[in-house]
Amino acid sequence: MLYALIAIAVLVGLVTWLKLNPFIALLLSSLALGAMVVGTSGTLSMTEVLKAFQTGFGNTLAGTGTIIVLGVVFGKLLAESGGAGVLAKRFIQVLGPDRIGLCIILLALCVGMTTWFAVGLLLILPIVITLAKETGKPFLLLVLPMLSFLSVMHGLMPPHPGPVIAIEALKADMGKVILWALVLGIPVAAIAGPFFAKLAVKRVEVATPEFTPSVSVGQTLPTFGLTIFTVLLPVVLLLTGTLVELLQAKEALWGKVGLFVGHPVIALLLSVLFAMWAFGKRCGRTAGELLKFSEQSVAGIGMTLILVGAGGGFALVMRTAGVDKQLAELAASAGLPLLVYGWLVSAFIRVATGSATVAITVAAGFIAPVLAANPGTSPNSWSSQLVAVRSSCPTSTTAASGWSRNAWA
Repeated sequence: MLYALIAIAVLVGLVTWLKLNPFIALLLSSLALGAMVVGTSGTLSMTEVLKAFQTGFGNTLAGTGTIIVLGVVFGKLLAESGGAGVLAKRFIQVLGPDRIGLCIILLALCVGMTTWFAVGLLLILPIVITLAKETGKPFLLLVLPMLSFLSVMHGLMPPHPGPVIAIEALKADMGKVILWALVLGIPVAAIAGPFFAKLAVKRVEVATPEFTPSVSVGQTLPTFGLTIFTVLLPVVLLLTGTLVELLQAKEALWGKVGLFVGHPVIALLLSVLFAMWAFGKRCGRTAGELLKFSEQSVAGIGMTLILVGAGGGFALVMRTAGVDKQLAELAASAGLPLLVYGWLVSAFIRVATGSATVAITVAAGFIAPVLAANPGTSPNSWSSQLVAVRSSCPTSTTAASGWSRNAWA
């Protein structure tokens, strides 16, 4: 257990104090952990430690790399279509200008369900700035709820890669995780966003940033109905697999089709193809423009993919060294609830790397042996779903991409 704490401390120190690249820090921390185990037990060799890191790196990207790529392409299509603005205008029309805060929350919920946090931030932030200037409301009062709901959706809601990793590692049920993500995530985001914002504006004054919107001449905007349908399509497709299992129709032809369509990769692939029509062809975009959008979106996630893979490598080194089982035994003997255990692990990794997905990858690897060692906790039990959800909600820090100063420019 001491080795794990030292490895995590090394990781935090390398990134926070020495400002080392998080990928290099994860690799060095894995090697440091392996060296401690090799030096004391002799059950492993450094070559095996390195091989474990490489295997974990590859296995993690094999399962989530496609999801990340498809997710950012989907978000880019939504961003270029102007669909976020369409949703904002309709929410304001229905709810009225006096409920702008609620409009922003609904917008963050809809966009955040299927859009990467940083992409969602860049999508909605111009709308928040415009509304703050038009209404005269404090900027923090509007932007903090947006950030909290985007963050919670990114950390809890499939098909975001972090929750998908936790679901696969813990053998949890997709439908139940989505249910708990909504039941637990919305109240948590409400406390961290609107309620906290009301306290913050009394003590902190932040000027509304300047923003000049760019308008594309002759661009056709998607309708509200088509936009909301496209945004929710990935979640609906994911739930088809859960529906098949509830109806016990796995052997039926339609059940097999439902399970296939409900796989995160296929659900996102179908959603991206539909978005290319709804947000692309239908809005007058050419095939060349759609290709450009997809290339631009994928070009910006290279480091994200590397960090996610490194998180998987770090977790596998922990398991190969047997450290995860020691931590599991310690947590069980100390009576530490699984929810708290998962949160603590993910919080430390989140602080170190600034990546929620990396934190979830490592935390899920730590929690899996705890579930295996506890025969009273079935992978399909409600407590397991809670663990999957809770391990997917690590603490945010200024190291995250969405908090970059460039995101506010």
